[in-house]
Amino acid sequence: MAVGWQGMKDAISQLRSPTGRAKSDVANKLISMFLHNLSRKICREWGIRVDSEKYLQLVRERFGAACPYCLKNLAESPAIIEHLDGMNRYRVGLHIPGNVLIACKRCNNEKRRDDSRQHLILANCGWASFLSHDGTRCDKPCATCNYWATIWEDETERKFNLLTNRQRIEAFRKEFPNLEKVTSSLVVTLPGLLTKLYSDCQHFAESEITKLLQEFDKNTPPVTNNRPTV
Repeated sequence: MAVGWQGMKDAISQLRSPTGRAKSDVANKLISMFLHNLSRKICREWGIRVDSEKYLQLVRERFGAACPYCLKNLAESPAIIEHLDGMNRYRVGLHIPGNVLIACKRCNNEKRRDDSRQHLILANCGWASFLSHDGTRCDKPCATCNYWATIWEDETERKFNLLTNRQRIEAFRKEFPNLEKVTSSLVVTLPGLLTKLYSDCQHFAESEITKLLQEFDKNTPPVTNNRPTV
């Protein structure tokens, strides 16, 4: 009986979680919208845009058709726009030249573990932290270390490729000196403000949902049991 009750509690917990995820998704979307608008404002004076042929050509010259993380041929695997500094409240990434590449979808998903951490240990930014999980720097092999072990089974090859790719990305970013100036300033001022925006958005959503439910209860007649009596 105890096992059945525990299973019921687990099921109830799973039923509740989508509401929390939905509020989080809305808050994260609002932050992304803000960062995209900020990106457009910042790029006005740069003379180069992420969607320009000049920038796309530069990305092709530096990385070819390979994922900048795992080196897979992007013509043979699903590809996606990748923000090196993630566009969230912790990494404060922007949609600006130097921070946007094309990566394979799997690396983009795996990198989120580092991007979503408030405090990083292996590096001071999400993309560099992602490429620092060589199996020797974590207290114990983590999910990201295990991921890289599936990409390059040989430890020597894995360490070499991770370091080389990190250096290649660092060199690419240095071609955009304005990027460093902007990010070094924003990473100090914005995380606290965006975290407050994230919290305020969730509280607002909760408040409005509660009001609508109360209004619904007020204007909806009670459901009666119309089953015939026996």
